[in-house]
Amino acid sequence: MLQTLQRVKRFLVGKPLTSAEMHHELLPKWKALAVLSSDALSSVAYATEEILLVLIGFGAMATSWSIPIAGAIVVLLFLLTLSYRQTIDSYPNGGGAYIVAKENLGQTAGLVAGASLLIDYVLTVSVSVASGIENLASATPMLQNHMVLAGCLVVLVLMILSLRGVSESATFLAVPTYAFLFSLLSLIGVGLYRAIFQGPMVVEFAPSHSNTLPELGLLVVLRAFASGCSALTGVEAISNGIPLFKEPSQKNAKTTLTWMTVLLGVLFAGVTFLIHSLHLTPNPDQTLISQLTSTIFGKSFFYYFTQAATAMILFLAAGTSYADFPRLASLLANDRFVPRQLAAQGDRLVFSNGIIGLSFAAALMLFLFDGRTHHLIPLYAVGVFTSFTLSQGGMVAHHFKLREPHWKQSLILNLLGAITTLVVLAVIIYSKFAQGAWMVILMIPVIVYAFTRIHAHYVEFGKELGGLVTNADMMNPHFKNRVLIPISGVHRGVVHAIRYAKTLSSNVEICMVNTNPQATETIQSRLREYAPDLKFTILPSPFRSVMAPLISYIDEIQKEHPKDYLTLLVPEFVTAKWYHQFLHNQTAFFLKTALIGKRRVVVSTIRYYLEST
Repeated sequence: MLQTLQRVKRFLVGKPLTSAEMHHELLPKWKALAVLSSDALSSVAYATEEILLVLIGFGAMATSWSIPIAGAIVVLLFLLTLSYRQTIDSYPNGGGAYIVAKENLGQTAGLVAGASLLIDYVLTVSVSVASGIENLASATPMLQNHMVLAGCLVVLVLMILSLRGVSESATFLAVPTYAFLFSLLSLIGVGLYRAIFQGPMVVEFAPSHSNTLPELGLLVVLRAFASGCSALTGVEAISNGIPLFKEPSQKNAKTTLTWMTVLLGVLFAGVTFLIHSLHLTPNPDQTLISQLTSTIFGKSFFYYFTQAATAMILFLAAGTSYADFPRLASLLANDRFVPRQLAAQGDRLVFSNGIIGLSFAAALMLFLFDGRTHHLIPLYAVGVFTSFTLSQGGMVAHHFKLREPHWKQSLILNLLGAITTLVVLAVIIYSKFAQGAWMVILMIPVIVYAFTRIHAHYVEFGKELGGLVTNADMMNPHFKNRVLIPISGVHRGVVHAIRYAKTLSSNVEICMVNTNPQATETIQSRLREYAPDLKFTILPSPFRSVMAPLISYIDEIQKEHPKDYLTLLVPEFVTAKWYHQFLHNQTAFFLKTALIGKRRVVVSTIRYYLEST
């Protein structure tokens, strides 16, 4: 069975890579843009729609506010980019919010940033996949009733792709990313050309809009702004992932960050402008990108190409999380705040356990929220803007502490970024609290508390294991080992177990739970032939239970001999075909599970391999 699983694994994730091949896994700028910018770029597919979903509730004229709101978001995008360029300069080995906040604002701030980012990465996968499925469903309505299942299957594919390694997944990600950029830039270009040179395009049943902004309450505008800020998720990914770049990694990261910002700003502003100009409004059965493309190109080949490219980049936008979530989890694991298994790299030089954990968490979110982007979005921006604020605040403290050349200009820039993102965070919490943001606000302190308890466990664990071992401990004359062999019959496996047990101790005992008196008597007579010198104990079981009498007998032995070790040696046969093993009792497994809390009890198995089918 193990060999079969290994062959399946090799087929899915590829052959193992040596540590010396790590430099082959580093990314050039064009690949890094695909991996680390796909989250930010893909948000163009739903950010404008989220703004309009808030505004449309106050009438069609209210949607004209989408233009100034989009403009404010683009300004914030460029401000964040300038701030994160400062972070890349100061933390060339990766300036994630966790590291920046922990080093400059203290451990608690770092843990809050880490918890916020972990939540954000999970939601990035969920939102991206859900939005991708919705775009596909716009073109193929048959998916409407199977969106959760389709989303979970996409997550499974993304998990397998990510397990194959960063470089290989980046090559795969590059095609849909650049196809999306080509299709959206073409869409915007053709749309602007027609609007300027061919006159306005008319949409059937389009509501009339006024050229002046209608009066809306400040809270309504802020709610729409907070929804549109989903376009900014993923902006921090490049500064987090500097170690993924080829040398010079710092310079390449800054260049890629600039490319991403320009592209995101152009796409978001262009799509919002065209949607406003064509008077398009949200439709539950068709996304705005689908409406925009069909309006400009009709149901032509380019329409289906754009929908496919949009769906693909939304699916693969999760690649940003698959690159950064496992890396962040490994940093937390190295600092002993999460299980240390998350710090281990797999045989494809990726943090496999983090990738698998992220996939299960994202699939769970899709299931709980019915695979709908609009249900997930209210949870989305809280974590990312919390990490934005802590990262920028950490950089302010960093500049003030080190006072490097031109530190005042850098401090002012990061301070402005911190204040702005803090204000946005407050708006998001206020406007989306009742819609679901309260769950993230509750989860962050819960996760931070879990971090601290895990850390406390590892600290105590290290202290206890790290105690001095004396010669008296090693040469304890009172140490004895007793061997107990539980059996249910007499066969070759039992004979092998008896033979092996005699090499472990001179005190070997055989026991059997009496659930069938006739069978027990037969076994007893056969044991007189094979092991006449060994003690044989029959354990009564009036209720035909096997495990309970055996555990009770082990307790009795421990009470009589509290200083001795007891080795429970379980005979176990292994079938020639792995799937035949399911037809037999798994006694050793259940015994190990039942006795895991028993001190001085060792459960071991001695296997006998069957050759026949």
